[in-house]
Amino acid sequence: MFKPLDIFVGLRYTRAKRRNHFISFISFISIAGIALGVTALITVLSVMNGFEKELRTRILGVASHMVISGARQGMDNWQLLPPQLEQYPQIIGKAPYISAEGMLTAGAGVSGSIIRGVSPDLEPQVSTLHQEMEIGSLTDLKAGEFNIILGQELARRLGVRVGEKVTLVTPQANVTPVGIMPRLKRFTVVGVFEAGMYEYDSALALIHLEDAAKLFLKPGQITGLRLKLEDMFDAPYLTQLMVQDLPRGYVISDWTRQHSNFFRAVKTEKMVMFIILTLIVMVAAFNIVSTLVMVVTDKKADIAILRTLGASPGRIMRIFMVQGVVIGTFGTLLGVIGGITLASNVDVIVPAIEQALGRKFLSPDVYYISELPSEMRFNDVLTISVIAFSISLIATLYPAWHASRTQPAEALRYE
Repeated sequence: MFKPLDIFVGLRYTRAKRRNHFISFISFISIAGIALGVTALITVLSVMNGFEKELRTRILGVASHMVISGARQGMDNWQLLPPQLEQYPQIIGKAPYISAEGMLTAGAGVSGSIIRGVSPDLEPQVSTLHQEMEIGSLTDLKAGEFNIILGQELARRLGVRVGEKVTLVTPQANVTPVGIMPRLKRFTVVGVFEAGMYEYDSALALIHLEDAAKLFLKPGQITGLRLKLEDMFDAPYLTQLMVQDLPRGYVISDWTRQHSNFFRAVKTEKMVMFIILTLIVMVAAFNIVSTLVMVVTDKKADIAILRTLGASPGRIMRIFMVQGVVIGTFGTLLGVIGGITLASNVDVIVPAIEQALGRKFLSPDVYYISELPSEMRFNDVLTISVIAFSISLIATLYPAWHASRTQPAEALRYE
């Protein structure tokens, strides 16, 4: 009795037993449709967030958050740079590297490769390669011994194992009395890593920094300095700040630029999936429209009596909007509960389904990511909830407006 009239009557219409049970069935379908759409949206976006995070982790496990390189071929006197970087507390790791292209041969196996010279002591500060070693260790790279660590696919392509020899052919050449000869150097395979990204596992080879300087004729030089940040998302801001603070002659880039096309594609795919799955909620919203239109038709006499008793068109409109809001609220809440539950238990539910069906959805023989990762974000859940509720509210406007236009005399003429 203490509720406003429009809310009281609207809730009474919602929970009262209707003469037409078909209307109740459509209301149930509307709630189920909204709940299904919200559940699907939360679950799919959480899984896509998980894939994005997993891929980003794997890429940046081998690449780096930021790279400072020389404007020309290499960096001289690079030892002066790390002390200048101490003013940036966001930087938690620094490591020099030399990068060049070469050709690796072993018996009949030949493969083009990216040769990266690294410092075994400093490399763990900026990458996770030391954790991805299948055989051997980064510390097996020792200056002057010309050892090499290969990606798993690269080692398989060359057909070599740990302890065997490979020959590295460099782009530089030696001028000899018999003509120009390519520079060749024999390396001993001391390790194999698996980064989980085909791009790296099939083409990357690691050697000691000093060996790379000798081999590629860069004494005292490096290609650049790799940096690791405490928060990788600070990279764009820190890049602009360092461009202003550091002396000229340095080129600074970050992971958002180096892999911009890949992460832009992932973002576009997420947006497309969001739009497609939102259509499920919109279909349920059309059910709300049809439900309320039938309710308005069924309650024309009640509307006429309320108008005769002094209810304004605005109040009549709010009465029927309450019904739509109730449907949207219940549908959204059920969808949020279902989505959170499903997204939080993907790692349990999917293996159970795989075991029941006797098949693997993401075979490890084909996919590097063989498990469905999930990362649920509060912002996504909030956005989906607001959109679902808003669509439900908008769907009530036309039927409620149509009810408010009811003329008492016309509605009661045949009563």
